[in-house]
Amino acid sequence: MNMQTTAVMAPPPPKRLEDMKLPIVMMRDILLKTIFRKNVELVSELSAAICLPIPVTQELVDMARTQRLLEATGTLNAQNGNEMGYQLTDAGKARALDALAQSEYFGPMPVPLDVYREQVKRQSVRNLQITREQLTGAMGHLVLPDSLLDHLGPAVGAGRSILMYGPPGNGKSSISNGIRDALGDRVYVPRAIEYASQVITVYDPIVHSKAEDEVQDPTSLRRVTRYDMRYVCCERPTVITGGELSLDMLDLVYNPTARTYQAPLQLKSTGGIFIVDDLGRQKESPQSIVNRWIVPLEESKDILALQSGEKFEVPFDTLVIFSTNFHPNEIFDQAALRRIFFKIKIDGPNQQNFLKIFAMVAKKRGMPLDEATLVHLLKVKYPTIDNIYANYQPIFLIDQMIAICEFEGIPYQMSPDLIDRAWANMFVKDEHIVK
Repeated sequence: MNMQTTAVMAPPPPKRLEDMKLPIVMMRDILLKTIFRKNVELVSELSAAICLPIPVTQELVDMARTQRLLEATGTLNAQNGNEMGYQLTDAGKARALDALAQSEYFGPMPVPLDVYREQVKRQSVRNLQITREQLTGAMGHLVLPDSLLDHLGPAVGAGRSILMYGPPGNGKSSISNGIRDALGDRVYVPRAIEYASQVITVYDPIVHSKAEDEVQDPTSLRRVTRYDMRYVCCERPTVITGGELSLDMLDLVYNPTARTYQAPLQLKSTGGIFIVDDLGRQKESPQSIVNRWIVPLEESKDILALQSGEKFEVPFDTLVIFSTNFHPNEIFDQAALRRIFFKIKIDGPNQQNFLKIFAMVAKKRGMPLDEATLVHLLKVKYPTIDNIYANYQPIFLIDQMIAICEFEGIPYQMSPDLIDRAWANMFVKDEHIVK
């Protein structure tokens, strides 16, 4: 889908070692650990491994040489522009092993938390301006009443929390995904951040979709200035959780073997969307889940804790969408409801929209429509459930009829008899089963 994208200001690459704002010993140790673990010799290879520009990497190498932790191999590598090779001295190997015992982290230099905060401001989800056209384009495959877009548009544009509630099977999850698609632009996700000399990995290929790198023009005399390669340019992230969500998933994850941390889900979703689907199906109560989000939702910051117990603030810049089949008054107190900025009811379709969805699904599945069958469905079947329509029903009924046709070896078709057989699978009859 071609969405109009707004250009987010890229993080500038550091020019000198002093621009890094990281503890010098930490940087030196990551360099030594990376050489030890990856067995790299050339500054150009090291630069790619630790995601720093070559001049800054060279400064680090020169500092380690001064401390007699690195030495030149004495050979120029003709295949790589006559670069000098470097290797660990015995003291360097000892220091690398000692540093690895303290933390197994090596590779990309982390971004200091304070520096990352500035980038979060530059690409905030609250800076987005979503137009009606963008939202309609992203929701084009859904049949929705105009009044729903009237409510959704300002909610998404504000970048604040949204509660979608209503009966099951009416597309709350599809609408959440449509909102994600409407965002349409890109953000810069740090590979790792640093706080109090602790490394917290953030970039996660499962959560983050890496954007394709712009192809450089080989005939161009000047290469486009690159952004800070400690970040990965990604689509705005989306984290979707359902009944499996537990409160400990919102805490830092500590790996005792590697002695490193992994960012919790809400930090990984910075600049994007966090969808809590099926609220009310989790082990924890909906009230306790929303209570956990109160500070982040109100103050745009979250509080995390290290293994030592030390607490610290991280940015909270996420559009949180809660989706539930329960009425809000059943699962929240008024204080919790007050903190959720937008409350939007997602109802089932009226008869006209139901028929639109039915015709759209039938066309997509290659199932010819039959007027007598539709009359039977609307006049005979739906009155038995008080004419309550749901968005999932057309897909369910048509897929059931397709399965029956394939089993019977007949061309795709619909008839009152086939509708009756499909309908029987949509609901379970209330009855007592003798055990």
